[in-house]
Amino acid sequence: MTKDPTLKAERPDLSREREGLALVRNTARGALRIAETLGVVGRQGAGWLLGDRDALPRRLRHTFESLGATYIKLGQFIASSPSLFPEEYVQEFQKCLDRTPPMPFHYIREMVESELGKPLAEAFEWVDPQPLASASIAQVHAARLRNGAEVVIKVQRPGVRNVLLTDFNFLYVSARVIESLAPGLSRSALSGVVEELQAGMIEECDFLQEARNLEAFNRFLAETGNTAVAAPRPIASHTTARVLTMERFHGVPLTDLEVLRAYTDDPAGTLVTALNTWFSSLMMCDFFHADLHAGNLMLLEDGRVGFIDFGMVGRIRRETWAGMMELFEAIGNGDVESMARAMAMVGMTRDEVDVQALARDIGALQERLTDVDASALVQADRNDREVNQLLTELVRIGEGHGIRFPREFALLLKQFLYFDRYVQALAPELDMFNDQRVDMFGTLDQLPGGDEPLH
Repeated sequence: MTKDPTLKAERPDLSREREGLALVRNTARGALRIAETLGVVGRQGAGWLLGDRDALPRRLRHTFESLGATYIKLGQFIASSPSLFPEEYVQEFQKCLDRTPPMPFHYIREMVESELGKPLAEAFEWVDPQPLASASIAQVHAARLRNGAEVVIKVQRPGVRNVLLTDFNFLYVSARVIESLAPGLSRSALSGVVEELQAGMIEECDFLQEARNLEAFNRFLAETGNTAVAAPRPIASHTTARVLTMERFHGVPLTDLEVLRAYTDDPAGTLVTALNTWFSSLMMCDFFHADLHAGNLMLLEDGRVGFIDFGMVGRIRRETWAGMMELFEAIGNGDVESMARAMAMVGMTRDEVDVQALARDIGALQERLTDVDASALVQADRNDREVNQLLTELVRIGEGHGIRFPREFALLLKQFLYFDRYVQALAPELDMFNDQRVDMFGTLDQLPGGDEPLH
């Protein structure tokens, strides 16, 4: 049977027409989103002008939460970045929670069926209509495959990627305007933060990339002989860019000490296993898990530690990690020259840094630095005011010498803050910097539960 040549000629036109319609729809949605953003900001500002004078950080947090996914993530970034933002904002945005009302189950069904190309009942034996979790980017449901395997399905919220792109484009333009109006502002600080956040969040919307992250982390565990830790295995046949199906874990969050005691008589040892695995991944895996909060680190029923949710990851050069450790140590010792060298190593700059000049500028802080223990950097909720002020001043001094700390700096610092909360809950006597069981450089001969040496 011969093909009608007129159909061939029509297809490119139809394709262009569909692309044009999609562009119009996306442009219209973008315009509506910007209008919505300006409306929320306007209402919050009007309320403040009319006498509802709560503190500005609190007002800003409420505004961010009203605007949804992008701004909630931005708020969480502020909360975890005492080196970049004023203390009162860091404290207020600790309350910025990534919880959103659940989507009705019919949206979940429609998205899964559209992505997998088959009815839900053909793809799964059972799916729980009640979500296990509902966040700004995705919703998670328990399910069972046709072969009986227990899984969870992570389903992306409709249109969230377009919302993120619109929001970040708007934020970037706004940041550049602010920077042009305030030339004394940190060098590209606002627009740089926006660009880095956009890259991270857009990557979170690619569930195929998250599946690859899971596979890579499981390979890292296997290659290092680490049988004490596990990550879910993705189900490739049931995974797309917007639907991720993976092995289901049963266990408890690592911070729930009372429940943990029913699983293990050595909570501190469990924490050390998690810490050493994470530190080892900095050097021996393609990435590190950048969001190990209380919901993403579990003690499983079989005694292993479960690392879950690999949507947010970071990548760090060996030199950057070594520089950060040198920076922590130098702060603890009050050694301004070592601190200057470490800042030059960690920071991003196109120009060669005059380390001696940088050291002289840091020297003005010497009295305060001498009295600050290095462990205070990861104990921000024990010593907030001093640590936040110290890090902010160090970043400001570095920027005066052309240094801008990379996104990984904030991600690593945030993770240290998470780890400190684990330490307080499970092993308050543990000192991450000095305990011989904790190996920050991943150079232990063998990780707990492993049989093969690390190389």
